[in-house]
Amino acid sequence: MKRIALGLVFLSVLVAQMKTRTADGMNRIQAASMKADLTFLASDPLEGRMSLQRGSDVAIEWIASEFTKAGLKPLAGGTFLQKVPLIEYRVDRQESRLDVSVAGRSQTSRFPEAGGAFPEDVDVTAPVIFAGFGITAPELRYDDYAGVDARGKIVLIFDHEPQEDDPKSIFNGRGNTRYAGTFVKVSNAQAHGAKGVLIVAEPNRKHPSNQERIARIAGAQQRMAKMPSQALADGALRIPMFSIGDAVAAQLLAAGGKKAAELHTSIDRNLKPVSMELPGTQASLHVVLSERRRGTSANVIGMVEGSDPALKDETVIFSAHYDHDGVAANGIMHGADDNGSGTVGVVALARAFAANPIKPRRTVVFAIFAAEERGLLGSYYYVAHPLRPIETTRAVINFDMIGRNETESEQTKGLIAIAPDTSNDLNLVGTNYSPDYRAVVEKANDSVGLRLDYKWDEEPALNVFFRSDQYPFVLKDVPAIWWFTGFHPDYHQTTDMVDRINFPKMEKIVRLAFVAGFEFADTATPPRFVH
Repeated sequence: MKRIALGLVFLSVLVAQMKTRTADGMNRIQAASMKADLTFLASDPLEGRMSLQRGSDVAIEWIASEFTKAGLKPLAGGTFLQKVPLIEYRVDRQESRLDVSVAGRSQTSRFPEAGGAFPEDVDVTAPVIFAGFGITAPELRYDDYAGVDARGKIVLIFDHEPQEDDPKSIFNGRGNTRYAGTFVKVSNAQAHGAKGVLIVAEPNRKHPSNQERIARIAGAQQRMAKMPSQALADGALRIPMFSIGDAVAAQLLAAGGKKAAELHTSIDRNLKPVSMELPGTQASLHVVLSERRRGTSANVIGMVEGSDPALKDETVIFSAHYDHDGVAANGIMHGADDNGSGTVGVVALARAFAANPIKPRRTVVFAIFAAEERGLLGSYYYVAHPLRPIETTRAVINFDMIGRNETESEQTKGLIAIAPDTSNDLNLVGTNYSPDYRAVVEKANDSVGLRLDYKWDEEPALNVFFRSDQYPFVLKDVPAIWWFTGFHPDYHQTTDMVDRINFPKMEKIVRLAFVAGFEFADTATPPRFVH
């Protein structure tokens, strides 16, 4: 009992010391200043901050100006701007198509039965093989490519992961792991020598497919049809991918004498590959662009250097994205919550860390990324071209939508339970990969008093885990968590405006991030990543 009592006393002393060391910075984080910043960032003149458009450029210059005024040090060769080269393009949906031949019988499919995006005209023809869920996970001893040769082939795979309804699954129970994302699946097929990828919704799914999920967001399909796509000019994915409907997949799988549902059931039952050649099959992926141009956006990145001569070479990152969806047919997509809230939150933290007299031992980086809405492009670019080593990046706190109360909407209805009162709630997404990270945030929250929620780590339908900028860091084994106040009916609507933001709650979230981030940057033992 004496030891327990002494331990509690020691812990109380540490907490008191931390409060003293961070008081000046904490006091800089005020709801009123964040409201002033967000009122500008989500205003009409910024025109929804669409990537490569004028409003986005204004946001970039505003963030860089605020970093300069705060006294941050630039990281990109004397500037706060890490240039992100992009390709903007439009796919001609009438000319683009998928041709499938099975035992000499041919069929042509176009959007929405088959559709893909690729930043250049492409024609790829090859035999088709089936490769389960397209996953290679050595630490889980699971490999859909065991026993099949994908070289020179087009690979047909299921979306998501095996055993999605099994709470005891090695794939994070009912939640998602990093292997469920399309980027990882296409990268893996490419690494196995494939020429193209066909992805179909898993046949035994108990939730909407990705296309059905998007259709739940009012106006999303119409906006996507009119909005140009973007890709990194030097992106990692070099093979095309088409999403296909159930009927097209069934036609291909019939060549192997199997039904999609039977294959899914077999994988779920045994976690053994059922991958196979599909004899007599051939697919041709044709992508035709109607427009294509190059452009340059920028990640805005600054730092507060660590105080320890050795540990200052290590990094803790606060991140967000500043872009949104521009101007729609019915008005400006202001993006106050998504993600003006996260942007001004990171700016507030930059001011707080710069003003705090005591600096943590590790270096703290403030990175506000480009083109997240176009496919996490800014964060993927940073991870591929890091300004400080990824190997010594110890934690990422990613803000994306931290300004609202989570409320049921058409997107979430029937898929996840949302509490009646979320006015004090904060979701943390991805803590399964770092229990250490979660423990630090929970301890820091003792002095803030938010209600922390982890429900999105147990929900597979909405693909939440891979929908924000922490995800590229997770792919590099960095403890990276998405801080998120949840969806609401104004998500990706013209009504996502400043007057609907809960600024007192935002202040609490940013203050919690300040205390937790200071601990990540100062502790002798940073959080571990768990596979």
